[in-house]
Amino acid sequence: MPIASIIVPAFNAAKTLQETLTSLQSQTFIDFEIIVVDDGSTDATPILLKDYAQDPEIRVVTQHHRGLSSARNYGISVARGEYIGFCNADETWLPEKLATHVAHLQDYRDVGVSYSGSAIVDERGALLGISKHPLLCNLTLAQVFKLNPVGNGSGPVIRRAVFDAIAYRPATEVTRDWYFDETFQQCEDVECWLRIALTTSWRFEGIAGELTHNRVHASGLSAMIGQQLASWDRMVRKLTPFAPAFFHAHSKSARAYLLRRMAHRAILAKDRACALDMLSQSVTQSWKPLWEEPRNTIKMISAAMLLRMARSGVVNQVTRRSNVNR
Repeated sequence: MPIASIIVPAFNAAKTLQETLTSLQSQTFIDFEIIVVDDGSTDATPILLKDYAQDPEIRVVTQHHRGLSSARNYGISVARGEYIGFCNADETWLPEKLATHVAHLQDYRDVGVSYSGSAIVDERGALLGISKHPLLCNLTLAQVFKLNPVGNGSGPVIRRAVFDAIAYRPATEVTRDWYFDETFQQCEDVECWLRIALTTSWRFEGIAGELTHNRVHASGLSAMIGQQLASWDRMVRKLTPFAPAFFHAHSKSARAYLLRRMAHRAILAKDRACALDMLSQSVTQSWKPLWEEPRNTIKMISAAMLLRMARSGVVNQVTRRSNVNR
């Protein structure tokens, strides 16, 4: 049985999937399996995956199109590893990522979710010189909620025991348990991380290094932001019964942090109007990000204002200086 499993949900990912799989096959850790879940792709993804059919490291499973969360859940259901990681089909891992996370989890038996920093790449895969450096240790529940240090699904490696602890099966599901909530099309990652933090005793801890390359897509930014905010609000409504006083105390400031992250994404996409709108909404929602993280918030405001008046070369220089801590 492999020690670790890496799950790759793939839907119409023919343009980037080969790069993703190459990065995973280049891992320095050797005792692992790669599970590609073809989520009903209609492009050349199934043809591309046929080339990997004889590769002993890669297992390909297919399902009708049900979305990212469902593809991850299917992958977890067939994974054999004690440790489970995910890599989106348009993102990549550095060669040492899996080995570093497995060593971390083996050294600290109370850590259930091991995560790292990441570097941002553009749609072509080129590094933008921008990094995410999350808090790594001594996390509070409020920090998991407000800052989402774990990041998106390509960031963490998680013990199988953690997923066993949060498994549930809705009445409408007849084939397998759910770990990620398949009713969410956005915010499915943070919903899962927060549910782990709320309902289990497993500890979250990060390791140093930018071990994942996260891809930024500029197209459809405004629609994506609207969907993400709506999903985030629904997530809060869903999880509030677990800890009503906690969500009453922290929801406004957590939403302000989310809006600030959306502003940063708009800055990367050079969408001036969206960036300024998100920052305005963030400040209106709560001043806590400015009080708690004045340096990062001021950098974000400065970059948005420069985007309003400067040429792209100046904006690139500013955004490259502005490493995002959360």
